[in-house]
Parts: sequence; structure tokens; C-alpha cells
Amino acid sequence: MVDDRMAGEWKARTKAVHEGTRRSGYGEVSEAIFLTQGFVYPSAEAAEARFRELGEDEFIYARYGNPTVRMLEERMAALEGAEDAFATASGMAAVHAALTAPLRAGDRVVAARALFGSCLYILNDLLARFGVEVELVDGADNAAWRAALSRPAKLVFFESVANPTLELVDIAEVSRLARGAGALVVVDNTFATGVLSRPLALGADVVIYSATKHVDGQGRCLGGVVLASRDFIRGEIEPFMKHTGASMSPFSAWVMLKGLETLDLRVRAQAANAEALAGALRGHEKLARLIWPGLADFPQADLAARQMDHGGTMLTLDVKGGKAGAFRFLNALRLFTITNNLGDAKSLVTHPATTTHQRLSDAERAALGITPGMVRMSLGLEDAGDLIADVTRALGAV
Repeated sequence: MVDDRMAGEWKARTKAVHEGTRRSGYGEVSEAIFLTQGFVYPSAEAAEARFRELGEDEFIYARYGNPTVRMLEERMAALEGAEDAFATASGMAAVHAALTAPLRAGDRVVAARALFGSCLYILNDLLARFGVEVELVDGADNAAWRAALSRPAKLVFFESVANPTLELVDIAEVSRLARGAGALVVVDNTFATGVLSRPLALGADVVIYSATKHVDGQGRCLGGVVLASRDFIRGEIEPFMKHTGASMSPFSAWVMLKGLETLDLRVRAQAANAEALAGALRGHEKLARLIWPGLADFPQADLAARQMDHGGTMLTLDVKGGKAGAFRFLNALRLFTITNNLGDAKSLVTHPATTTHQRLSDAERAALGITPGMVRMSLGLEDAGDLIADVTRALGAV
């Protein structure tokens, strides 16, 4: 294992390569995949002792923990500055655990209205079904948060960068308000990544990632991670996950570990491509709106500068001509792949109104700012000039 005294001095990019490493007696360079559900004990007494209390590097069952998965958890925690982490089978499994484990019937949740559709399902359908009060607010409006948190709440939830409008929430201010209301602050930081934004340092209590996105970064495996204090992870998340079963597989954890080694390099290169494309598209005659948090005319530009190191890897266009215009644009693209994923080495494009957010009503989409012409773009690692040429040529088809 890594010398903790040395690891404490490392920068993030070094931690992403080395932190949490466990080597077997064979001394392998690449992390080993411990593809096993169970573990053996040298004696009945040893089994009894392990079930009573786990020691360092001791495991019982893969649903409870696994050496490969633990390497990922420790590496993610080191990068995020969290005390502990728990890896899950998907990003939504991480959201479900973080929102459900600490709540009880009669508790109150305040959440941003601009959320991924599956997150809204957990809040409005599942939690409400079990007696949890849920209030949705305009996440960009600090006054709305202030009003909602003027009375006690148990939990606050929002995306640091909203999908797909790229709207921001003032993490520091909302965390301050939440503390006054006695609420736990849970932030989904998937779009911004830990490379560009650090919610725990801004006052959040829990950070969630869909590791399916930038952490994997090559469209291979599903995965999620919940990061927080050791008390929250071991007291709330671990029991919930052990008994509900959505734990990450060792193979997926190994893939994510390989992804972490290049996360910083990939995210910064993707963000540079987003910046180049945003600059090239400013004022384009075929666009009703261009959204990228790094632009000077972004409505929350000051907030973006305060809580993000860069405008990010995501770009949103509102193509003139509504759905028909957006579809002509999408179908004319050659380098961008039409899919609902994001954070990939390949540049990806999505039409939210008919895919990720199609279950919302027209009124609900309008309230979130999701128009028929809106297109969400996830920038990959291709040459910036090639991407700009592809997009400008495709806009000519609108």
C-alpha cells in the first residue's frame, strides 16, 4: 500500500495515479482485479472475529467491500478531499443511496428544480411515496433558497452544473443557508468533475459522481461514488448499500481506476475544446443561444469564476428552428456522436427534449429552460479545429 506520509504531500494528478494502491504478493504494476464474491477465513474463530469487526484490509463479501473497489474508493476520496467513499453500481445508485439512506418519513428535502429526470423521479415519486416532503426551487436564485431554508430541513440536493442548461448553484451560499436550517448538503458534481470544482471545500457535506461519465471517460462501464465524512459513509451509506445490493463490481472498479489515471489530463483537454468551440460559435446566426459557463456573457459568469477552475467540458446550443432545426443540425454532424452519455473521449451530442428529459411535460421543460431547439454537447479529445469545422458545417444545414 501507499505510504500515507508521502501521499499527503502529493498533488491531485499524482494521487490519481498512485493513491490507494494495494499490491498482492506478486508485486503487480497495474492494479489487480480481485474478481471474487467471497473471502475465506483461516478458522471459525477468525470468521467470527471478522463479522464482529473488520480490521484493516479485511473483507467479508463483495457486496460489503472488495480490494479492487476499495482502491477506487480511497483514490476518489483522496482526490476529493473526503474522509471516505463508497462505490456504487451506477451514478443513479449513488444518488439513490445518498438521498434515501439519511431520510425518514416526515423529513423535509429542498432541491433545485433543474435536475436529471431520474433524480426528479427519486424526489417526487419515491421519497414522496414514503412520506418525505420535497420542495423544489429555482437553483440559481439565492433568494428562493433563502425562503425555502427559512424553516428546518433534513437534506438539500442540487447539481453543481445543471443538466442540460448548465445553470449553476452557489454552493457556498446554499451550504451556509442549509447549515442554518439543519440540513445536510448533497451535491451531484458530475458535470464539473473534481478536477474543475470542489464542493466539499465550499461547504457541501456529500458529493456524488456518476463515474460512468468523466471518470471512466471512454464509455465502457457504469459506476457511481458517494464521498463524505467517514461517519456518514460508514453510518448511513454502507448499511444501506450492504442491504440493498447496488455495489460496484470489481471489474468496473478496475476500469474506473484506469480512467482516474488520465482524468485530469482528459478533463482539461476537453474543457479547452469546449472553450475553443464556444469562442468560434459566439454570435452565430443559426443559434438563438449559446451556453457555456466560461463565457463573459454567461448569466452567472462571476459565480462560475468563483467556484470553477474552468468553464467545463459541456456546451449547450439553442438552435434556431426548434426541434426541426435541431434535428437537421444533429443529423448533419459527422464527428459528434448522437447518444445520451457524456464525459467521453469522443465528442457526444444529445437532444434533451426528446431523450433525457422527454418524460417531462412541455410546461416542465419550459420552466427549466429546455427548449425544442436545445442541443447538449459533450466535448471529447479530438482536434479543436476539426470539431469547430464539423459544428459550423452542420449549422449550415439548419
